[in-house]
Amino acid sequence: MTGWLAHKIDQTQTLFVSLLRIWTIPIVLLLSLASGFTTYYGMSHFITPWIALIITVAIQSIIVICSLELASIRWKANPLRFLSIALALLIGLGASVSFSYFKFYEVANQDRLHLSRLHTVRRNVNDYLERVQAEKNALLQAHRESLRSARREAQMAYFGTHPVIPPKQRGIVGKGPFWRHYDEIVRQRETRLGELEHSLASLDREIGGLQTALNRLDGVALARGPYQAMLEALQKVYRRVNDISARFGGGVMPEPDVMTHARLVQKVRPSFAMWDDFSLFAFLCAAMVDLFTVLLSYRLELSAPAPLSEDEKALALDLLGQFQDYRINDNDELELVIEKNELERARRYSDWPRLFAVGLLLKRGLLRKVDGKTVEFSPALYSLVAERMSDRLQRMQARQGSAGGNDPGEEKARRHG
Repeated sequence: MTGWLAHKIDQTQTLFVSLLRIWTIPIVLLLSLASGFTTYYGMSHFITPWIALIITVAIQSIIVICSLELASIRWKANPLRFLSIALALLIGLGASVSFSYFKFYEVANQDRLHLSRLHTVRRNVNDYLERVQAEKNALLQAHRESLRSARREAQMAYFGTHPVIPPKQRGIVGKGPFWRHYDEIVRQRETRLGELEHSLASLDREIGGLQTALNRLDGVALARGPYQAMLEALQKVYRRVNDISARFGGGVMPEPDVMTHARLVQKVRPSFAMWDDFSLFAFLCAAMVDLFTVLLSYRLELSAPAPLSEDEKALALDLLGQFQDYRINDNDELELVIEKNELERARRYSDWPRLFAVGLLLKRGLLRKVDGKTVEFSPALYSLVAERMSDRLQRMQARQGSAGGNDPGEEKARRHG
């Protein structure tokens, strides 16, 4: 019962590990597809889209193929090939991460860029309103000063002290023709000042409406309605300012630089300027996708997904039995030395069949390499060896029982003994 349970546990574990390794294949393909999409997105903004698509397919193929190749070669076996594959992998990763960075940068910084654009709009509008306020105060001050000057001249004309009065008429106090002339100027300027103050009051109301519309952009900056209402309020203020300037002699003020709603919500267009405003988060996301692709591809080639067949089990265990030096290591695992001993070297013993068995079990994960000379058993190999040893023991007992039943003299002698 115990052996049957151990066998079922071993089968379940083997099936689970095999399914995980098989599942690695679609994961690698999906990761490569995701990385390819972001690479193509960034590259298509700099070159023709169909050329970008071909280059993207080539880049992703290089990453997967080189990762598989690196798992199957060793530095000492062929340094030049190892370096060429590693260099090709680094170039592919560099190109993929560089162009994928633009997509992740857009996703990570889209809201921040929209808020930055909105802040620019608010700053430009507020700067314009400050200039309007300064121009309004200067214009109002100029008309008030003009009115005070007219009143002084009218007073001088009333008392006959105005410099334009002829000498014979100076000193005559009263409402003469000179006074009436300057009094008419005073009345005109008072009327004009009243009209100016009335226009400025209307301008203040429109400025208040603009500030209200500007404050409503918080939280709904991307909505077209509130932003359009703010632009309309700004246009009213701009037209009112120009009308006041044309009527009352103020300076012409340029229209503030405020972007349209389409420009405000425009998506980020990839450019090399994104590297100046470097985003570590976007770079790590771009690198993470390609890193997972490399690691899973490398692991996929490093370990075969299929379990041992019955013939492979028999061959591997028979060849393992040819090793002589077994011991229990510090990890409480059965360990064996895979090098030849002195006697085998003296006899020039060919040990490649048993080394083949070691390589097969290492590839399937049934043995683990400790160092260049020793390997140790994995948990799955114990149950496999126990199963084989149990079968052999049962066959031996069956042969012994069969031999004892065919020799009645031996049985009779055993009874007398």
